[in-house]
Amino acid sequence: MVDVSAKQPTIRLAIARGRVRMNHETLTQIKQDQIKKGNVLAVAQVAGIMGAKSCSQIIPLCHPISISKVTVSFALQEGVYPEPLSCAVDIESQVKCKGETGVEMEALSAVSIAALTVFDMCKAVSKDMRIENVRVVEKLGGKSGHWKESE
Repeated sequence: MVDVSAKQPTIRLAIARGRVRMNHETLTQIKQDQIKKGNVLAVAQVAGIMGAKSCSQIIPLCHPISISKVTVSFALQEGVYPEPLSCAVDIESQVKCKGETGVEMEALSAVSIAALTVFDMCKAVSKDMRIENVRVVEKLGGKSGHWKESE
């Protein structure tokens, strides 16, 4: 691991986003809470939070970080992409801490684990879902300061 002991603790924030594309039937079943495994978005939200908290346990050189806040939220997109995967569950995570190193990996882990959970819970309905566009869109804190994805 990189030695961060000389760095001053600052407020760190990272926002990550990603998407699970799917067909209309799958999104309809998510919206109507008809997926046999349970409420997809509730389970994926908890899984994403757990993913952020477990980041240093699954990524070998990641520092264990005392996270002060994790949020995982969803936006349902209906009919905005070409068929057959015309719908999506958009995922956003925000992770915050006060520390010597950033929380980008924790935010990415939250989105990734939430997306994998959506996929796992819905795969019996549709096997052609696609996880895509997982990325950091904003970070704040540390030597590099504020960075935001250009639109």
